[in-house]
Amino acid sequence: MAGVSASTHAQEWQWHGFLAQGLIQADKSNFINRSGDPSLALTELGLNGSLQLQPNLRIAGQVVYLNGGNRYPDGLKLDYLFVDWALVNQLDWRLNAYLGRFKNQHWIYSSTRDVPLTRPSIVLPQSVYFDAFRDIAVSSDGVALKASVDTTAGHLEMNWSLGATPLSDKQTRLLLGEQVQGESRQKYVHQASLFWQPERSNWTLGVSLLDSEFSYRRAASEPLLDADFVVQRVMLNAQYLQERWQLVAEVFQERMDTKGFFAPAFEVQQFGQGGYVQALYQISSDFRVNATFDYYVANKDDRWGHQLMQASQGSIPAYFAYQHSFSLAASKDLAPRLRLQLEHHWVEGTGRLAPAVLPDLTTNQDAYWQLWALQLMYWF
Repeated sequence: MAGVSASTHAQEWQWHGFLAQGLIQADKSNFINRSGDPSLALTELGLNGSLQLQPNLRIAGQVVYLNGGNRYPDGLKLDYLFVDWALVNQLDWRLNAYLGRFKNQHWIYSSTRDVPLTRPSIVLPQSVYFDAFRDIAVSSDGVALKASVDTTAGHLEMNWSLGATPLSDKQTRLLLGEQVQGESRQKYVHQASLFWQPERSNWTLGVSLLDSEFSYRRAASEPLLDADFVVQRVMLNAQYLQERWQLVAEVFQERMDTKGFFAPAFEVQQFGQGGYVQALYQISSDFRVNATFDYYVANKDDRWGHQLMQASQGSIPAYFAYQHSFSLAASKDLAPRLRLQLEHHWVEGTGRLAPAVLPDLTTNQDAYWQLWALQLMYWF
């Protein structure tokens, strides 16, 4: 990304920005809006910068304005603001500590999804990068460590973090349901990951672990109850890079435990599974395409939602238990810092549409729906 820098004695200030506006439509679903009409709710504006205080100490942050329709809470937000302290910086290994609102570096696209031009598509695979969790997954308030080691066996990168993300009222309704009136809180999120690129290999292999807990405290006037939610995830990933093309895959199993909310003695534990495979090809220096298959089931023991429909006495259709899609995307650089990106998704199921706990049964009345989007982005 192009940028501006200024140096004064030991201090160096750098800043960058981006502006992106698009047009998007997701018919027969509430992914963008309830009408299914084309929408301009594809706006991303951002400004990020870093200040080098000392050779081993810097501050970095990013402010964004987002409007994504029903995908995530809109408005102005602080994506991250942290102190980066280089504890060790030697030839064969490095260790950095991050304090503040640090970025998530545990998944392949988790640290780049916040900037349009660093994403492979406008809408990332929802199995892993569920848009309703965007603000929670991008960053956390707390502490993180990152170690990079070069050995005879290859390059190792290790990440560890512990923190939490504040949840707004908009975020609470997006996750739980529009009718909720209480407050939710992420108590903590604890993550660790390891990436290994063998010596003289085009492969990078990784594993990441996540453990998080949320709470909900009801308002006095609502029928819903206090609740606690536990989310735990194990994820494997792989990347294969060549000069013109790459293959990317991430797969996971996730445990979700819900206590309360619907009834005092209510407790449900289920294991979801998902993942995607993505192939990207660089046709020329300014034109690239990719294809993605994405797969998600909320309960590995109920892959087609028959148990969900029976347990709800038919009020929740079976297709709310899963979501599978295939997409094609392309991007073209129109100028050195101007890019047009477009894509189309064919989707079966609504298991990755918000709200996640109390689904929108009124709008999402079809198991099959499509999504298309185009976005023009400029960066400086």
